[in-house]
Amino acid sequence: MKQSDKSSKNIPAHKFVEDKGKAFDYIFRKHYGEMCARAFIYVKDEMLAQSIVQDCFVQVWEKWDKLDETDKLGPFLTVLVRNKAIDYLRKQTTETNTLNEVSYEERERFTENLAVSFEFEEQLMLAISHLPKRCREAFEYSRFHGLTYVQIAEKMGISSKAVEALIGRSLKLLRYELIDYLPLFYLFLLK
Repeated sequence: MKQSDKSSKNIPAHKFVEDKGKAFDYIFRKHYGEMCARAFIYVKDEMLAQSIVQDCFVQVWEKWDKLDETDKLGPFLTVLVRNKAIDYLRKQTTETNTLNEVSYEERERFTENLAVSFEFEEQLMLAISHLPKRCREAFEYSRFHGLTYVQIAEKMGISSKAVEALIGRSLKLLRYELIDYLPLFYLFLLK
């Protein structure tokens, strides 16, 4: 192996792109929809979820030169979005508590629900990652990108009936994987 090949392995992948804007645009397009879906699980407001995700991408842009590897940006963004959503919820809770006293039981129930939501989100993402590739693609296009079966069929180069079958199979597998979280899973599907 040549010396230049060896040293290029240690250089972060996004540093190879001469145009920072193009590299960032690629990362943004790749992760934006998924991150909005993750934020929505916490804040239950689409516009607010988008705002949180945009703030996270601003942070990524500002810290671009300090980032090590683009293949680790997905997990980094996931943690960043989750933390920003939690911070927002904490701030809302603090503001609400100052305006009107919330009973100890209500605060405890909120914390418990928040913990269950975190756990559900982690289990949901894990279950989605275990889906067969084509099922996962169809499911993500449907749930995270809001595409219709016809649009998904065009993107995947298959019939809309095949998309319907893939999503049906995905839902069946997810119901089985998330048996302990069925009420939350059904709420997720209604969004």
